[in-house]
Amino acid sequence: MKVAVYGAGAIGGHIGALLAKSGVDVTLIARGPHLAAMKKNGLRLLTADDEIVVHPACTGDPAEAGVQDYIILTLKAPSVPAIAGSLAPMMNGETTVVTAMNGIPFWYFHKAGGPWDGHRLESADPGGRQWDAIGPRRCIGCVVWTAGEIVAPGVVHHSYGNRMPLGEPDGSRSERVGRLSKAMTGAGLKAPVRDNVRNEIWMKLWGNLSFNPVSVLTHATLEALATESTSRPIVRAMMVEAEAVARRLSVTFAVDVDKRIDGARAVGAHKTSMLQDLERGRAMEIDALVGVVAEMGRLVDVPTPTIDIVLGLVIQRAREAGCYP
Repeated sequence: MKVAVYGAGAIGGHIGALLAKSGVDVTLIARGPHLAAMKKNGLRLLTADDEIVVHPACTGDPAEAGVQDYIILTLKAPSVPAIAGSLAPMMNGETTVVTAMNGIPFWYFHKAGGPWDGHRLESADPGGRQWDAIGPRRCIGCVVWTAGEIVAPGVVHHSYGNRMPLGEPDGSRSERVGRLSKAMTGAGLKAPVRDNVRNEIWMKLWGNLSFNPVSVLTHATLEALATESTSRPIVRAMMVEAEAVARRLSVTFAVDVDKRIDGARAVGAHKTSMLQDLERGRAMEIDALVGVVAEMGRLVDVPTPTIDIVLGLVIQRAREAGCYP
């Protein structure tokens, strides 16, 4: 099995290191000092109770990787449209693309059934660049419930979580998703195959679409946002609106709103990824996490007034910081 991890940063580095350690033929695609360090010294993965160093192939040019069985995309959503066309040298008719990113994936309505089957979401895929260059038929979903960071070039620290459920857009238990699940599980990740991966996508998105933008506006941690009387009602209102949108799309939730908020509170004084991006002057995942829910609300005729207000404010904040086009 040949696997390329495109965007081998904190999440991609974690996945790539474990797969490489287990014997999978892995190619890491990265850039800058991180790429240079991995080429020279290998990739070093630090966890709470282990430290491993692997030496997989590393490149900044997808064409050097050659044709792959699986391409795991672990880039942040704003980066993907620009690189979608560069995947071509790594793909043949059998290559599978795994969207291991936050937010609603570009293929969301592919084989979804119902009145919106095949619908393209502009917020998730501006101009349809991913749909046209990658193609939804290649894709399987992966929901990443882990956290980590690059602490030095070539060094990834994994802080918590190893759950990465997988699923086909049509809910089938195909050979390709089963094979990947087996490989990831063998590497030490929890990667079960889900019959409805969209439920899992929404469970993760539920927190991201609310906590992330409100944290940018307040600079508060998850614990504070879930606890303070000034912020929790706003977060909750956004989640209630999103739930109404999702349920119109036949999504089911395993927990209720307050339990989901309390779960985020339990993480503690953690800064959201969107707040970290603001502080570091990086592009923020506003469209894929928040704008797409507002777009889907309009599509299914469900109002999202709180989401719309927070979306407008966080876009303005991001533009002033140079973190939004």
